Amino acid sequence: AAGLCLIANTAPVAFGALGIPIIVAGQVTGIDSFKIGAMAGRQLPLLSLFVPFWLVFMMDGLRGVRETWPAALVAGLSFAVTQYFTSNFIGPELPDITSALASLVSLTLFLKVWQPKRTAGAQIAGVSSDVIVTASAGGFGKPSNLMASPYSLMQILKAWSPFLILTVLVTIWTLKPFKALFSPGGAMYGWVFNFAIPHLDQLVIKTAPIVNAPTAIAAVFKLDPISATGTAIFFSALISMLILKIDIKTGLTTFKETLYELRWPILSIGMVLAFAFVTNYSGMSSTMALVLAGTGAAFPFFSPFLGWLGVFLTGSDTSSNALFSSLQATTAHQIGVSDVLMVAANTSGGVTGKMISPQSIAVACAATGLVGKE
Repeated sequence: AAGLCLIANTAPVAFGALGIPIIVAGQVTGIDSFKIGAMAGRQLPLLSLFVPFWLVFMMDGLRGVRETWPAALVAGLSFAVTQYFTSNFIGPELPDITSALASLVSLTLFLKVWQPKRTAGAQIAGVSSDVIVTASAGGFGKPSNLMASPYSLMQILKAWSPFLILTVLVTIWTLKPFKALFSPGGAMYGWVFNFAIPHLDQLVIKTAPIVNAPTAIAAVFKLDPISATGTAIFFSALISMLILKIDIKTGLTTFKETLYELRWPILSIGMVLAFAFVTNYSGMSSTMALVLAGTGAAFPFFSPFLGWLGVFLTGSDTSSNALFSSLQATTAHQIGVSDVLMVAANTSGGVTGKMISPQSIAVACAATGLVGKE
């Protein structure tokens, strides 16, 4: 089960945590995160389509794939198509949520009209222990022996409401008219605060061969408390508390526990980001990019391996993008290829390193009581 979860957590990694890996890549390179997400959304659907087949193969071998390929195809195709359209037309924040919802709904509806020849016996949550899922004759148009859900439609919608609310609010936050309100000249631009970093802003100069003409690098901290995606998440949590009738004390306790649980990841990512900016402003990334530019036309082949290596070492696509995105973009400029393509390749390559990252494996073993069996 732990291995299956690690494999399943590949294609969604690039857009995980509401697109944070893509957003970080945009921050360290200065490239529009929407463009990076759109490019990654063109690279990853093939992997997304393949993952369900891989999972079935790991569970039941080729026989399982032969017997369940229609369901695997529906699950993978619905995820891949939704991932592509969401990343290319909405933004990098929502592909994982919309793709997962689309895949769940599509597969559920498909199983209303199709059943595999063999189904594993399992108890249905909320039903007495003597109710077991039985095997069906298989194929299309066959009656399903699955018991009806013990939950009403309203109960199901209420349980899913946090995800639905989050999807709606994040979609609003990513719309161009909403973003325009906080752009220079927008009605709410006054709520965006920019702080120039003393003794650094405009004092580091890029020169040839990195750029054609000497260019000063800005060092500005941008604080946008309303237009940031995190604000949409915060409002989603508040609305969900009202719908689920969660009292303030419980909400604050949950927030405190979550913050405590994430204390080390927050510190780790913060330190990685700090190191990434040091490498950028010191010229280390540019120097390494000049070396990699010597690979010429072969670099696009090696580009995803950098992302893979970064995620394998750090356990995070966000950290990998923070470390290598600037290097990827600078190398792309040197060899005359798209910087958006190379930065997206770093992100896409990183997703396959997630499942074999020592950090991910350690977490999976800890969660399943398999410590020492990594």
